[in-house]
Formats: sequence, structure tokens, C-alpha cells
Amino acid sequence: MYGRFYLSLVKNWHLEHIKEQCKFQSTRKPCFFVVMKWGQGITALDNEKDNNYRTKVARNPKLERLENNYLFPEISARELQHIRKYPDAKVISLGIGDTTQPLPDVIASSMANYAVGLSTPTGYRGYGAEQGCKELRNAIAKTFYGKMGIKDTEVFVSDGAQCDISRLQLLFGSNMSVAVQDPIFPAYVDSSVIIGQTGDADKESGRYENIKYMKCEARNGFFPDLSKTPRTDIIFFCSPNNPTGHAATREQLEQLVQFAQDNGSIIVYDSAYAVYITDGRPRSIYEIPGARKVAIEISSFSKIAGFTGVRLGWTVVPEDLLYLNGLRVINDFNRIVTTCFNGASRIAQAGGLASLSSEGFKSVLSLVDYYKENAEILLETFKSLGLKAYGGENAPYLWVHFPGSNSWDVFNEILEKAHIITVPGAGFGPAGKEFIRVTAFGQRENILEASKRLRSHLS
Repeated sequence: MYGRFYLSLVKNWHLEHIKEQCKFQSTRKPCFFVVMKWGQGITALDNEKDNNYRTKVARNPKLERLENNYLFPEISARELQHIRKYPDAKVISLGIGDTTQPLPDVIASSMANYAVGLSTPTGYRGYGAEQGCKELRNAIAKTFYGKMGIKDTEVFVSDGAQCDISRLQLLFGSNMSVAVQDPIFPAYVDSSVIIGQTGDADKESGRYENIKYMKCEARNGFFPDLSKTPRTDIIFFCSPNNPTGHAATREQLEQLVQFAQDNGSIIVYDSAYAVYITDGRPRSIYEIPGARKVAIEISSFSKIAGFTGVRLGWTVVPEDLLYLNGLRVINDFNRIVTTCFNGASRIAQAGGLASLSSEGFKSVLSLVDYYKENAEILLETFKSLGLKAYGGENAPYLWVHFPGSNSWDVFNEILEKAHIITVPGAGFGPAGKEFIRVTAFGQRENILEASKRLRSHLS
């Protein structure tokens, strides 16, 4: 009975093989074996079908233009590989610019209290304004743009500057021409590729077609020669620069604004590290007369208040910024935000508001001072090794030159010998091929230990 029943289930599945195994016995054991073989065979067939199955949807050809992996996940992958190779080594990260110090109590308590309040009928809140809560927008305008004429309605609170880069790319679209500093944070270039503003990358130089690379090196004061820079619709500019650590002077930014005005271009100005500037250089593009008519500014609480995991930032779009047809850019950006974003976390915004209070901002600046002291230690370390390091004074990054070297080779050597993670300069553009970027974000004991290892292994 059992033999006939199970065989009827599998009569189309290699019947001769089943006959051989079962021998048509009416006992449970052989026929159970038959059923197991049948199930395994069907599963194997299904797996084969699954592995070969494809949808009829083509891959976005713009994504195919991207060169390799995004820089920082690639570094994380190499770090994990190194840890597997040396499981007992204490790896110190001077690579990805992630803050390490605990949040000030006044900020953490504010977020905790707000979260607890959400559990009460009177404290619960649902969706908020996509542009951010009015109190925080007003605090940002007053704290960072007090005498620059920026209104709270021109401030858009977000979940971080990097997210806003992509939202701005949606705003601009694929038909815009783009200029970037070289070297520069890779998100500007990669998002330009994804949105469709570029052609293919040149295999030798790594430069993408249709992107104008503005070389920013020590020999030109880390500021491009604008007299040789062709007009583009959009100019991405970061100051203090990531990765070089250079903060543009007032004279340099005046040249940049004038260049944008003369060419009818829009500057996207990234001021995420502006709070690290302590020598009087501009912290905002809006300190420069005329910038309201040509510039958008993005910034972040990540490196100000240690919000790399909390996620909070903002973008300023002045009402004076107009398209060719005379319409306001701010109206379109508002549409992008309300379409693509439901607003920053209310809890994160409570923390942002606390960080801009009198007590909170004082605590935040103490964190900044801590990281700047780390930078001084690292600057002295590289100086003692006879290596030229730029930055580290108005920024939490050092840009270290290894003449004649390949930056990935330097990265690998330092990781192998000293168990220290850095960032190869080539990841920031062709101009970085002989450099590594070193971050000052870290616990003091790790910075001191890294200094000791570097002196030992690079001397």
C-alpha cells in the first residue's frame, strides 16, 4: 500500500532509479527512502531554477558606471579581513571619521526625556513637519547665521548632510554640469554618477566624463585656479575640506562667489566641519556678500555634537536663489523634501535643540577642543617622522603626503605593520594618490598608542 501510494506521487521522477532503490517493496522503510530522495531531487531542481531565474528588469546603466565599491565600506571590509588574519591584534581606527566621545549629558538627557514623553498621552507626537520643527530651525538660524540674514524658513532640517547631497541631486537632475574639488569627499562624485550627470570613468585617471575636477593642492593653497576652471551649473565646495583639512580664506571664498555670479552657477557649500575653524576664517559661505544669490549650504550635527549615529543635519536654501526663469529654488527643494522625506526624528531634533542651548553648545565645543588636541598630537607625530601633514588645525583631518607612493600601498603597509586603519587618498580623487587621510576622532589613549606605533614602524 505505502509503496504504491508513494510511487504514484513520484511516478514522473526518475522512475527507474526509484525502482532500483525501492524494489517495489511494500514496507515503509524503503518507501520513506524514496520520498526523501524525491524531496531532495525536487529541492535541487528548485534551487537550480532559482539560481537561474532572472527578472526582465535591466540594471540602471548609471550604476554600472560607478568605479568599485563606495570608499568607506571597502575600508571596513579590509579592516574585517585584517582582524581575521590577526585576531589578537588591537586595531586602531584613524580612518572613517566617526566620533568616539559620549554625548554630553544635557543632550542625551533631552533625547531620553523626549522619548519617555512619547509614552504618555500628553507627550506623544506623530509626524512632524518635513522641514523640521520650528524651534530647531530658528535655533540653527540664530546660532550659525546670526548676522547673515538667514531666516528660519530657509533652514531645512534633515537626517544628515550626506542624505541632503542626494536630495539636492534630485533637485538638479541629470542634465546639470558639475565641478568638484580634487581631492574631495566621494559622495559628490558618486551621487553625480548615479543621477546621470556623468559619462564613464577614465581607466587611467579615474576621472569621470562631464565632471570638472578643480585641483586643490598645496602648491595652489588648496584652492582651485578659477581662471582656468570652465563654467558648470553646479560647484560642490567643502570647507573645511574633507579630506585635506584646509579651510578656505575669506579672499578665496570671495573669489568663489564672484566666479559663481559671473557664470550664473550654484555653489553647494558643505560646512559640516565649520565649528572646527578657530582662526577667523569664514564658517559659512553666507559671510561673503552676494552668496545668498548663488549658494546652498549643507551642514550636520554629526561632527559638531557627535551625532554620527543619531543622524541630524540641515540645508539652507535662501529665498534669493533663483533659476534662469526667475523662480525660487527653495520652492522646488521644499517639494523634494516633502516628497522624499517624512522629517528628521523628533527625538534627534530634541537632541539638536539641546545642543544649541547655552549649556549644550558649551559642552559641544569642549568635544571639538578634545578632537583638536588629538589632531595636534598626530600632527607632531608625522612632523617628527619627516612627513608633511596638512590640515589638523581648522579641521579634524590630517592629509599626509608620501611622495612617490601609491596611497593604497601606504594604507596596506600601515595596517599590516602598525595595525592602524587610515584612508587612502586615491579614494578622494586622482589628486590624492600619494596621500592618506588620518582622522583625529578617537579616544585619547588610542591616539597616543597610534602615535607610538607610527613612530616605531614608519621611522
